[in-house]
Amino acid sequence: MVKLGWPWLLYPLLLPVILWGVASTLAMPPPPPVQCNSTGCTLHNSYGVWGDRKDCRVPSITYPSNQQELLQAVANATRSNLKVKVVSKFSHTIPKLACPQTPSRNAILLSTEKYNASIDVDPAGRTVTADAGVGLRNLIDRVEKEGLSLVSAPYWEGVSVAGVISTGAHGSSWWGRGGAVHDHVVGLTLVVPAKESEGYAKVVSLGTKDPLFNAARVSLGMLGVISKVKFSLDQRFKRSITYNFTDDDGIENEFMDHAKKHEFADITWYPSRQTAVYRYDDRVPLSTSGDGVYDFLGFQSNLIAVSKTVRATEKALERARNVNGKCAVAATTITYKKLIANGLRNNLIFTGYPVVGYQGKMQTSGSCLYSPPSSTGSSCAWDPRIQGLFFYETTAIFAVTKFRDFLRDVRKLRDMKPENFCGVDIYNGLLIRFIKASEAYLGQSEDSVVLDFNYYRADDPKTPRLNQDVWEEVEQMAFFKYGAKPHWAKNRNLAFLDVQKKYPKLNKFLAAKKQLDPNDLFSSEWSDELLFGKEGSRGDGCALEGQCICSEDRHCSPAKGYLCQPGVVYKEARVCRYSAASVS
Repeated sequence: MVKLGWPWLLYPLLLPVILWGVASTLAMPPPPPVQCNSTGCTLHNSYGVWGDRKDCRVPSITYPSNQQELLQAVANATRSNLKVKVVSKFSHTIPKLACPQTPSRNAILLSTEKYNASIDVDPAGRTVTADAGVGLRNLIDRVEKEGLSLVSAPYWEGVSVAGVISTGAHGSSWWGRGGAVHDHVVGLTLVVPAKESEGYAKVVSLGTKDPLFNAARVSLGMLGVISKVKFSLDQRFKRSITYNFTDDDGIENEFMDHAKKHEFADITWYPSRQTAVYRYDDRVPLSTSGDGVYDFLGFQSNLIAVSKTVRATEKALERARNVNGKCAVAATTITYKKLIANGLRNNLIFTGYPVVGYQGKMQTSGSCLYSPPSSTGSSCAWDPRIQGLFFYETTAIFAVTKFRDFLRDVRKLRDMKPENFCGVDIYNGLLIRFIKASEAYLGQSEDSVVLDFNYYRADDPKTPRLNQDVWEEVEQMAFFKYGAKPHWAKNRNLAFLDVQKKYPKLNKFLAAKKQLDPNDLFSSEWSDELLFGKEGSRGDGCALEGQCICSEDRHCSPAKGYLCQPGVVYKEARVCRYSAASVS
């Protein structure tokens, strides 16, 4: 059994923030998602590993810098009947949506990294139109200078304006237009394949009254290439944020009132610590004193040695099956988050609540993104080059009417053995956010509650995880017992099983897809697998990484004591559970 002293556990968690001023100036930016050599190109997501652990190889990539070059690139691909996928400068989806096909001989990647010059603000109309590759932070800073604010943004700012809407990315709000970024889009331009008589490609401009608009807002990159995006804006405003760390009694009865009372509300639930953190987050008048910043702790630069140490510690706890060690780390992490308000700063540091600041500084963060390319001292903690953090991310989107019962079931599972939930509390617990009903065909058809949680992923796909069965049961409970929809850009493959049955307007999306891309140039086996909820191969160990739901012991790891068993609370679940008696 590995035994770790409390001060030693505390050190790697505190050091990144103690040295934040140093780390932020020395950090290396994330690697480009596409790496090319003389034999072709390889596309990675931001964690460096796809769900199936197989590389995405593509013969070539092109970098258009304006709409005319983009039009020509699509025309060339159409003429040659090439499969096409679009990537950007930033991190990519956890599922393999951006991979054209396998084998990839007849495919090409189009990158919007250099298509990022234009940000056209219309102060009178309170809109902004931006090139597809414009980074979210650049967009926000520009509109703030014009006395305007973008209302909704995801919590992570490392996205392009086209990427952020394509997969339904969101913040948190049931107010106004809601928390989903695509619901603040009022126009967009696509470049799509065309007939030979039209030059093999054409530009399609869509407004809110166009019948194709609701298909294009959340398109998973399957309709063509988004060229420009037009967002609605509000007059510049400030926000006031307070975190209330309290016990989790009644969370299943309070989440709805909390969302209704606060415009940008969210809740972070740490089940193992019986703790709920309610975010009181509202607009305040511009005259309100304060120039605060939200620099989320998890998105700050970490010294590389610290990130590697934290990962090594968690791996050691996994090997030793040391639940108590994980709980000690979870307790330390939550205590420290409370101390520093999870990255909120009144000025240079956090000095007390409320923290008041301009919308542009309070809505999204990602400071580990911005560093000179030559920097090497620190990085984003999950940078695949450093052997730092490595984890799964599950995101389930519930109908409001079903979320209360889901929380009650999770509480039942937690109450049986709270320490089994420490593994998720090391990361960000269970993050609860809110998005409104949307007219987008692949958006949410009703007001919804979004649940996110991160948890340990092994270096080796055949290595089971400590308390693996708990997270498999929560995952299956969410998607199958309560019919939650998966976030398109996150999740393990099993979350997408039968997903097509959960979208009542899927046929309208498919009709638009047939109209804009009749030869399926922008589709692939990977995007079809997600959109149509197809199950992958069911080989030995397939359940360990969420490629299947186990039905036989061989889908788990019987040699290491993990057998396919029913769930504890959700009996219909099938999970890989450790049994010491099964190990010879």
